[in-house]
Amino acid sequence: MQVNIDRGGCISCGLCEATCPAVFRIAEDGLAEVHHQPSDSAEESGAQEAADGCPVSVIHTEG
Repeated sequence: MQVNIDRGGCISCGLCEATCPAVFRIAEDGLAEVHHQPSDSAEESGAQEAADGCPVSVIHTEG
């Protein structure tokens, strides 16, 4: 699975980081970023849950 964030639309709510901290974090500029691509099924599941729950739908998953 490949995960991307449209950082321009991020509202810095922190839901992604709270849902899947192995994949997402809040960067120094205050916006969410992908700091590690999912490497196992648990991380993929967490990343997908974060994408599904993102209030502004800026997290995209492929694969």
